Amino acid sequence: MSDTGNKKQPKGLSKALKMFYGVGDCGFTLMSNVESYYFNIFLTNLAQFPLGVVSFITTTASLVDACLSWIYGAVLNSIKPKKWGRYRSWLVLLPWLVPFLYAFQFLKIGDGPLSIAVIILGAILSHVVWNFPYVANVSMISVAGKTPGDRAQLSSTRAAWANFSKIIFSYVGPPLAALFAGIIGETNQYAATAFVLGCVMAVLYFAHFKMFDGYEEVEVPADNSSAKKDTSKTSGGDLVKALLQNPPLMVLLLSDLAKWMFNFVCMGAATYYFTYVAQDAGLLATYILVSNILCVVGSYFAKTLAKTLTTRTTTIVTFLAMAVVLIAANFTYSNVMLVIVLMSIAQFGYGVAYACTPALYADTIIYSEWKTGKNATGWISGLQNVPLKVGVMTRGIIINACLAIGAFSSSIDPAAATEGLKKAICMAFMVVPALALVAAGVLLLLGFRITKEKVEQYQAEIAARQN
Repeated sequence: MSDTGNKKQPKGLSKALKMFYGVGDCGFTLMSNVESYYFNIFLTNLAQFPLGVVSFITTTASLVDACLSWIYGAVLNSIKPKKWGRYRSWLVLLPWLVPFLYAFQFLKIGDGPLSIAVIILGAILSHVVWNFPYVANVSMISVAGKTPGDRAQLSSTRAAWANFSKIIFSYVGPPLAALFAGIIGETNQYAATAFVLGCVMAVLYFAHFKMFDGYEEVEVPADNSSAKKDTSKTSGGDLVKALLQNPPLMVLLLSDLAKWMFNFVCMGAATYYFTYVAQDAGLLATYILVSNILCVVGSYFAKTLAKTLTTRTTTIVTFLAMAVVLIAANFTYSNVMLVIVLMSIAQFGYGVAYACTPALYADTIIYSEWKTGKNATGWISGLQNVPLKVGVMTRGIIINACLAIGAFSSSIDPAAATEGLKKAICMAFMVVPALALVAAGVLLLLGFRITKEKVEQYQAEIAARQN
């Protein structure tokens, strides 16, 4: 008996899923944008840690997060399913804890080791707690999406909502932080902002939980004779095979790192660019708004582009085009308006790539089941966390390394910023992400060989085995 009684599983996507799947990702990105835009500058300018300490904090937190990133899918795929399903249950079990843990990532408590420890622990624990529902949420694309069209629909809608959150953030994030700065002081303004937006994320993940009702079968047998074999449960050996016998997945994991590096490094470096290069910090809000409008547009059109060119080709072309635009922005870094335009065009490309890559992962899930005979949806969906978390780690490493090259100090008056510092900031903002995107495009071109026709063949053979 399933948790939905005698109700049959829906055959296709509901109107709610077609239109509103992704509101949880909207809340998640809204929340995580506090870290993406403000964590580094909170550490350097508000908490006023030396660059060495800042690098230690960001590298330690992100390294631990990255090292743990592979376990979430493995746990979801291997443990006994919870009350509402193997994946769906996690959309309601843990998100409510996130706001309380996340706030500690932005708290400055004294000036000694205690403050450093609190920030690092807040970052690590909040990420551990939110990664389980994040992976479960992505896994539901393969669970509810029975056809390539359904999966593309869910991936595109999710991407549009996730990137729309950045537009919302341009209106909500800075004003909310400013409000709390006036109430509790500038130093801890982002802690309160993180708490509030973490609560929003928990509410919107609950909306996903409700939308997916009936899409994941939950078997609760009355006795052993009526038990149905759980083919979604995997052993450690099954998980290893799903990775090592899946070359397209390994290529995709490596190339996907460039997408996340672009996202996190550019967001973290943007504050420094508009403060020290443009010397008009107020333009940051304008940049966030304009760039993320184009990001949403890119997400929206991704499905059409993928239908015309295929998802793989669209991703490759997008990565290479983004690199060209970033290099052009670097050559014109002193023309602030042109930089806003060019970086916003690059964000259009990010929106396209963000929408396409989950569909590519879904193809590798099908390939894995065809190759190994085991369904490793949660494991492979969870592996998407690996390039994401490594991307977060590169943010602190790249930005702080470039700031060190430019001899940055929080005591520097923006009006007195040297050309060396400006170029170093632009290296982080534009050049390093561009080089990563070129490498990713070439890697996908040479190493990811799964086509739409092959996916359909794999699905037909899997269905024949099950019958």
